[in-house]
Amino acid sequence: MITSLRLQHFRSHQDAAFEFAPGVNIVVGPNASGKTSLLEALLVVARGGSYRAADQELVEHEQPWARLDAQLDSGKVRIVKLIKEPKPGKSFDLDGKPLRRLGHEQLLPVVLFEPNHLQLLHGAPQLRRDYLDDILEQTISGYGRLRRDYARTLRQRNALLKTGASGQLFPWNIRLSELAGQIVRNRQELCQQLAGRLPELYDTLAQTSASAHLQYAARFPGDQYESALLRKLEADQALDIARGFTGAGPHREDFAISFAGRDAALTASRGETRTLVLALKILELELLEEATGQPPLLLLDDVFSELDGARRHALTAYLAQHQAFITTTDADLVQKAFATAARVLPLSKS
Repeated sequence: MITSLRLQHFRSHQDAAFEFAPGVNIVVGPNASGKTSLLEALLVVARGGSYRAADQELVEHEQPWARLDAQLDSGKVRIVKLIKEPKPGKSFDLDGKPLRRLGHEQLLPVVLFEPNHLQLLHGAPQLRRDYLDDILEQTISGYGRLRRDYARTLRQRNALLKTGASGQLFPWNIRLSELAGQIVRNRQELCQQLAGRLPELYDTLAQTSASAHLQYAARFPGDQYESALLRKLEADQALDIARGFTGAGPHREDFAISFAGRDAALTASRGETRTLVLALKILELELLEEATGQPPLLLLDDVFSELDGARRHALTAYLAQHQAFITTTDADLVQKAFATAARVLPLSKS
C-alpha cells in the first residue's frame, strides 16, 4: 500500500504531494487537471513504467528531469528519477539501494482499468495480447525480459526483411522461434486458468447462465511450437520479404470468448461486453493476488461512469480489501457506490 506520493516535474505536476487512504481514493477534477497523470505516476512507482508513454514523455515540458517519492505502509521508500537532459535515463532507489531496473521481486502488483480496456473484446487483438502479457509479466519471473527479447528479435527480423537480406534471416528465425514457444506456452497456461474461472464469475456478475468459454488461438500446438514456427518462417520467407513484416508468431495470435459456441466478439450486446471486460479485470486481480501474496493496487481511470449501477456494485465488492484509486469528474457518482468512507483528492486545472 502506498501512503503518500510526491511528484516533481512529472507530466503537468510541477511539485505536488498527496496522502492516500488505505481503501478507496477518489481523484476528482475537470479534464486536463492531471488525474490520469497521478495514476500514471503510481504505476511508474509500482512497475517502473507508464502504460501510455515513453519515459522521457513523462517529464514536464521544458524540464530536464522528473522525480517521484513514494512512502509505503511498511515504512519503505521508493524513489524514481527520470532524466531527459543532458542524457536520457531512469533510475530507482528502494530504501537507499540504487537500481537501474526493477526486477520481478521489486514490482508492486497493480491492476489498471482504463477506458481503452472497455474495447478488450471488440478492439484490436493487440489489446488482448497485452492483457495476457501484462498478467504474465507480474506473475512469472523473467517474463518481462522474455517479452522484450521477443519484441527486439522481431524488430531485427523485420528490419532485415525490409532490406531483402534473405541470407541473414536464418539465425533470427531460430531465435524468434525459441522465444515464441516460451511465450505461447505461458499464454496457453494462463488462458486455461482464465477459462476455468470465467464461466462462474460471468454468471455471477450477469445473474444469468451464459456458458462463457475462453480459448487461446495458437497457430501451432504448444509442444511443437518452435519447430512448427521455424518451418513456417522458412516457407514464408519470400512472402515476408515482399510485405516487409513477419506474418506468423505470437505477435499475430489472439484469444476468443464465446457464449454457448457463439463468438462473443460478434454477438455480445453492450451490457454483455462490459460484463465480460469487468470479469476479465477481476480475474486479473485474483491471479495477481494469488501469485504475489499481496493485494494489488487498483487504478481505475474514468471507467466508473461507463458502468451501470449493477456493474459498479459488482466491482465495488471486489475493491473492499484493496487500495483503490479512481479518477472521475463526478465524485458523488463514485462515493454512492461505496458503503465505507472514501478519501477525495480534488485537483484543478493548472
